[in-house]
Amino acid sequence: MPPTSPQLSQQSLPPQAGPSVDLRVRHQDLVGFVGDLLALHGLRPERALAAAEALCYGDLTGMSSHGLANLTRLYLPLFEEGRVDPAAEPEVLADRGAAVLLDAHRALGLWAAGAAMDLAVERAGQYGIGLVSVRGATHLGCAGHHALRAVGSGMVGLVASNCGRQRIARPPGGRVAMLGTNPLSVAAPAGRHHPFVLDMSTTVVPTGRIRAAARAGEAVPTGWLADDAGRPVTDPASFDRGESHLRWLGGDPATGGYKGYGLGLVVEVLSALVGGAGLGPAPEALDGDGGPSGRDDDIGYLVAAIAPDLLRPAPGFADDSGGLFGSLLACPPVDPARPVGYPGWAEGERSQAQLRDGVLLDPARYRELAELAQAHGLRLPPTTAATAAATAAEAEVGR
Repeated sequence: MPPTSPQLSQQSLPPQAGPSVDLRVRHQDLVGFVGDLLALHGLRPERALAAAEALCYGDLTGMSSHGLANLTRLYLPLFEEGRVDPAAEPEVLADRGAAVLLDAHRALGLWAAGAAMDLAVERAGQYGIGLVSVRGATHLGCAGHHALRAVGSGMVGLVASNCGRQRIARPPGGRVAMLGTNPLSVAAPAGRHHPFVLDMSTTVVPTGRIRAAARAGEAVPTGWLADDAGRPVTDPASFDRGESHLRWLGGDPATGGYKGYGLGLVVEVLSALVGGAGLGPAPEALDGDGGPSGRDDDIGYLVAAIAPDLLRPAPGFADDSGGLFGSLLACPPVDPARPVGYPGWAEGERSQAQLRDGVLLDPARYRELAELAQAHGLRLPPTTAATAAATAAEAEVGR
């Protein structure tokens, strides 16, 4: 381990820090810290920075279950267990112009998925559409972060990912888990408004939301979990005890559960079956006990970009997208205190505010960062309050 930084002795969590303390850290400081940490684990600096941006996107936009909470729970253990290769170079297995097949060779998905989207955008600029199928991949974080990369080029982005050979959810009426949470994201420009970003699991929620509630000691809403008899369960800790299972988007078959299950299978087909990645539904899954089984290795992605301006005269798409999403925002609300939005709008508002004011972190998360800084000889990112105090002190000295 690198030697401990002498700066650490002056950095500590405020002694009064508790659940109600408002701790904020500048986004760029968080990204820099995580990037430095991942570089110490063998990633090239530019890839470490790209991975850090993908991870911190979760906290920036308010999807904290897929942000820094996963640093010590998911990503660092992947390095420690050798399930990620920090030196991996994705390999092109097939190139058909508008469609490419890659083997990620266990590259960290936080940067590799974004690189795949960049390739899809490049091909869409030539052909009107670019499709990159990836196998041999690892967890990519927030799918919406990678889909959003296409929007910067005026394109529509799509990301679908399975969970490799990890099984979390049961088919309706089934007794063993067969599929992962299988996230799906679509992002599109919205004119002068925040981009449209749909980022969803095909189960009612991802497992990260369940575990976040368990850590917080909070009950989950009825409809997220059920026991073997189909009765609703609201204790989130029951999931990891094997006493409940995650439900599909839509809940019961009578209220649309088959649609969530069907969407999960769509993602499995597009992301894994097309490219030859690990599949959730496989013979070994039949030996499960009803709870989660298998590991999220050999994950598959389908990453696509569509360039509307190559398919229709400009600026038709840009004008229409602004009109579409602007009309939704103008829809009269039932409750004036709760205006109508669309997927990505609230996240865009939150991101804008947190880029200005700092990213809100709970004290437990900040303590984790402090422990990582201590262990790796890194400088702990200061809180915005500490930064402001230091700036004020410097100004006072300079008078």
